[in-house]
Amino acid sequence: MSRVGKISHEFAFGEFNYFVHTLSNGIRIVYTPTNSPIAYTAFFINAGSRDELLQEHGLAHLIEHVIFKGTSKRKAHHIIGRMEIVGGELNAYTTKEETCIHAAFINKYLERAWDLMADIVFHASFPEHELKKEKSVIIDEINSFRDNPAEVIFDDFDQRLFGDEALGRNILGTPESLSRLERLHLLQFVERNYHTDQMVVSVVGNYPFIKVVKLAQKYFENYPARIRDFNRKKPQQKPPFNITLQKNLNQAHCVVGTQAYGFDNPRRLALLLLNDLLGGPGMNSRLNIELRERRAFAYNIESSCVSYSDTGIFSVYFGCHADKLDKCLSVIHKELDQLRNKRLSDLQLHRAKRQLMGQLAMSVENNENLMLAMGKSILVYNHFDSLTDVAQKLDNIDAGELMEVANEIFNPKLLSTLIYR
Repeated sequence: MSRVGKISHEFAFGEFNYFVHTLSNGIRIVYTPTNSPIAYTAFFINAGSRDELLQEHGLAHLIEHVIFKGTSKRKAHHIIGRMEIVGGELNAYTTKEETCIHAAFINKYLERAWDLMADIVFHASFPEHELKKEKSVIIDEINSFRDNPAEVIFDDFDQRLFGDEALGRNILGTPESLSRLERLHLLQFVERNYHTDQMVVSVVGNYPFIKVVKLAQKYFENYPARIRDFNRKKPQQKPPFNITLQKNLNQAHCVVGTQAYGFDNPRRLALLLLNDLLGGPGMNSRLNIELRERRAFAYNIESSCVSYSDTGIFSVYFGCHADKLDKCLSVIHKELDQLRNKRLSDLQLHRAKRQLMGQLAMSVENNENLMLAMGKSILVYNHFDSLTDVAQKLDNIDAGELMEVANEIFNPKLLSTLIYR
């Protein structure tokens, strides 16, 4: 019988309240109260680079840039300064599956933020002269990105992992693909992908919920319902690859990985736990201990799990001197084999769960992180797990399930390797 307790008993997070309201057009509002004088909000759209057609490479990210450059009633400088003149911030990001516009401000300016967000999402004019300027800005962004092999190798790995699938294309596009994009392409992408039932507005602030609902109705409910009538196509598993590219670098860079679980897979949390144990952010991760602390083979070593709606990526990345490359790979495969073949003790499992819960708790202590996590979760699951919920789910994961997941995802016959020398 185990002598260690349950994680859900060890972590007493208390009650967590969040509220969801769905507008008549399908837009969902999620809110949690806080006593802070600072509020955070975001407008999520379930559309990203994965939703681009082949000839639209880089379009979703381009829209994220140009959406701030003018509406039917605002010029670019009016949009850029609208939150800043009251001490707030306005920003946005694009991923492979969503676009997010987010803001931070003193509580009294929620209405100002939502008025602006509704305007730029539903009335963006995408001026031709601004489009040309932003293409130039993004090309500079691409060139800066290309100067960093530690980042480029991940895009290269994705492209080889997913092949011709949209998930395999990088988010920024290329100078060549951007040069072919015109204003009409932006309008067509928005028309094809910006559906109200695929939109979520998330907010953390100090308001009565009834006020949040009334403001949401005022600024977001006047737009007609547009319901998505298509599903994304799940990518097929491609044969593994083992590729070395000569890049004339001072350091070797390597990614080892494979397709993994999407948000829809019930074993995703077990894989996140394994990943945290193997090469997560803690300095006590197995790979950091073995490669950096004990052997001094590598400075940067990490593993990661990226999930999409229906698939995902597990990967290990490291950078090292070229003459230590094979030794690093040998250690990594040894650690993967150990997770596949050696069952964790009760104490090891409990410590791994406790560490992951602590990391999650600290991440959502930041109200902006909490707001973004809530919005993404409602977008994907239409539900948000509190820390107590996550702790209870971790309690249900045993060492046997971790071994099953390790044998499925860390199967050496399915692992691909990409090396830059």
